Amino acid sequence: MLVKKRVLIIEDEKNIARFMELELQHEGYETNTCQNGREGLEEALTHEWDMILLDLMLPELNGLEVCRRIRQEKDTPILMITARDHIMDRVSGLDLGADDYIVKPFAIEELLARMRAHFRRTKPANGNTEMIVHDDLSVDPKARLVKKGEENIELTKREFDLLYTLLENKDIVLTRDVLLEKVWGYDTDVETNVIDVYIRYLRNKLDIEHKDRYIETVRGTGYVIRT
Repeated sequence: MLVKKRVLIIEDEKNIARFMELELQHEGYETNTCQNGREGLEEALTHEWDMILLDLMLPELNGLEVCRRIRQEKDTPILMITARDHIMDRVSGLDLGADDYIVKPFAIEELLARMRAHFRRTKPANGNTEMIVHDDLSVDPKARLVKKGEENIELTKREFDLLYTLLENKDIVLTRDVLLEKVWGYDTDVETNVIDVYIRYLRNKLDIEHKDRYIETVRGTGYVIRT
């Protein structure tokens, strides 16, 4: 029996929320809708969701703050919905942990396509499931666990996939475009500079004192983990 994917819609415009709800249910998703940021945050943290559709402009608690607080506790994929196509809105959302964004007004076909693309990328790069050991790091893709020595390193889904991709391609310099395609997907509209942001996140979590210890920057090209 096919289990329906569960999608939380956090959107204060009732007409838009209802439209998305009906379309998603028609496509076979199970949905719930919240119309303010506080209610949405509580629902996101209390229950398990396969994806969260999160409006940027919300009453009581705005979408950026909701995103930030969710990311402190969960790695649930978040697709940010914004009426403002400003680069800083998009960058802020991605920096705080959103996986993608879509700008109002949008066609429902585009929203559904973006959701399908995210669900296709739930497995580690290339579908591999072998544990990788590098220096004092051990990365288990089945359990999605990273250890540095005996210490567990908490990574978001995107950080994990980025690290695993670099380790799978050890000694191969991967360009930002290649990393974007492998980790975010070929049909994403995310800018390549998001790779630099996530590399910084990874370095901070893996080794604050020696940030280039594991991941080397190849100027003008991309990144590599060397044997």
